[in-house]
Amino acid sequence: MIGPPLSPADAVLFEHAVVPRYLSFFASLAIEMMLPSEAARIVHFGCRSGFPDPIVADKLPGATLVGLDGSAAALDLARAKAALFSGMNATYLLVDSLPAPLPDASFTHAFTLHPVCRPSERALLLAELRRVLVPGGQALLALPLRGSFPEIADIARECALKQDLSELGAAVDAAAVSRPTLETIAEEVEGARFDEVEVDVQLIAVSFDSGRAFLEDPISKLMVIPEATAMLDLEPEIIDSMLQYLHHAIAKYWSEGVFELTVNVGCVSARRPL
Repeated sequence: MIGPPLSPADAVLFEHAVVPRYLSFFASLAIEMMLPSEAARIVHFGCRSGFPDPIVADKLPGATLVGLDGSAAALDLARAKAALFSGMNATYLLVDSLPAPLPDASFTHAFTLHPVCRPSERALLLAELRRVLVPGGQALLALPLRGSFPEIADIARECALKQDLSELGAAVDAAAVSRPTLETIAEEVEGARFDEVEVDVQLIAVSFDSGRAFLEDPISKLMVIPEATAMLDLEPEIIDSMLQYLHHAIAKYWSEGVFELTVNVGCVSARRPL
């Protein structure tokens, strides 16, 4: 939920490849929904390389921000960028699990983009967002909603059928159902004792020159595949078999044509009750 460690090389790839072509869509919804506040105190869970913190600084001048992540290399990049901020004091902390070492009811805003977690872990994340917010504070959670990555799910089902892995097929179907819809994510957040819940959504397609280009892209390696496999409740060896099949099939089926990844980008805004 906070983010696995990244190597220094992967942290740079995240900043320069994943952010502009993928994560920016999640951030744009969150920033658009972010409520104005004087002297805002903001916590960014899973901040990685510190995006979109400079944009947040422009929207909420005079704010104080704390970024949390489990990757020291990513935090080094975040700190380097923060040195160039104007109008916001940013601090970045290495945190690899929840609850975070933050006091209760101490932030006006708490947000996270594209957390890699299962539904049960998402409940813990929502509880943590609520814990650190002041009464009336705003939580923002941007994540792929149901209908995302159907290309990946279809090939995983094909793998299950051809290799007679019934448990894989069942897990893929269960993961598809467990991914929230616009309505169910609102219900989850309300169930976590938030109110004034609003959800926005944007359907996008991220294009790659070929299947192999997708497989080799940091978007696939650092975001899509880890998120998709985290949704599967399976033994590691079955996931490894699926990933091998996935790589072979995507490279073969889209050997020459453009590969498009469908993502149903959603963002939910909610407030801790007064």
